[in-house]
Amino acid sequence: MGKVAVVAVGGNSLIKDAKHQSVEDQYDAVCETSRHIADMIELGYDVVITHGNGPQVGFILLRSDKAIDILHPVPLDSCGADTQGAIGYQFQMALTNEFKKRGINKKSATVVTQVVVNKNDPSFKNPSKPIGSFYSKEVAMERKEKEGWDITEDAGRGWRRVVASPIPEEIVEEDAIVTLIKAGFVVIGVGGGGIPVIRDEEGNLKGTAAVIDKDHASALLASNIKADIFMISTAVEKACLNYGKPDEKTIDTATLEDIKKYIQEGHFKPGSMLPKMKAVVSFLEKGGEKAIITCPEKLKDALLGKTGTHITK
Repeated sequence: MGKVAVVAVGGNSLIKDAKHQSVEDQYDAVCETSRHIADMIELGYDVVITHGNGPQVGFILLRSDKAIDILHPVPLDSCGADTQGAIGYQFQMALTNEFKKRGINKKSATVVTQVVVNKNDPSFKNPSKPIGSFYSKEVAMERKEKEGWDITEDAGRGWRRVVASPIPEEIVEEDAIVTLIKAGFVVIGVGGGGIPVIRDEEGNLKGTAAVIDKDHASALLASNIKADIFMISTAVEKACLNYGKPDEKTIDTATLEDIKKYIQEGHFKPGSMLPKMKAVVSFLEKGGEKAIITCPEKLKDALLGKTGTHITK
């Protein structure tokens, strides 16, 4: 393999706003990201694209709710597989068209990816990741009894299903991803953090109702395949200290120890920059050399050192 960059694209970045949620709107967003990926390829990188899928899984769950009287609901692990295929298809089409326009001799392929989690992960005993729709207490308790859901009240807005968010341990299709990279493909994999599966007593795989953090799974893939750079494409050009406060300060460069210190000091918010920074720490501690955080339109400039937050070992 040449220089390999794993680029983690946020699921929310595929949906610009509440008025642009359709499949066509999402494809337009994928086309924009694909242009920036093509820029990276022209700089000489082999690229692996990972992506979030939170909103897209939410749409599938909502459709299941609306059709509950006439069709069976879609299990959460199958929702992950469905969105990996659909979002991967959009990236494949957008990249194929972009490569044709630029005269780049490249192809892309999506690997529907299973990620093994530990069935004894503590998060299974204390599910806390809200998914899907808001319900009245009556409906929520009915679903809990009928389908075995874990339910919680969500900040006065209603009742929601909660699931585990376990730590990823193994990427089942990792060898396939590496083989495709070596064959010159741009690979789309580990979508939505991967489809969560556990191993039973005999070592067989079984899907489980959980949500794996996309950035943590992407960091695991990046470290396992010894990627040169782990990039997180998010809503901001650079990460910040004291975000949203009068003394806000952008982070241009930092070391692993700096980031661990900033995490300890509480600079990053849960559900926002904190999981991204923890993923960066994981990548660097497992042998990675460099991570970059920036927005999609700045991927090329960040690789050239012109912008972004650059974090080194």
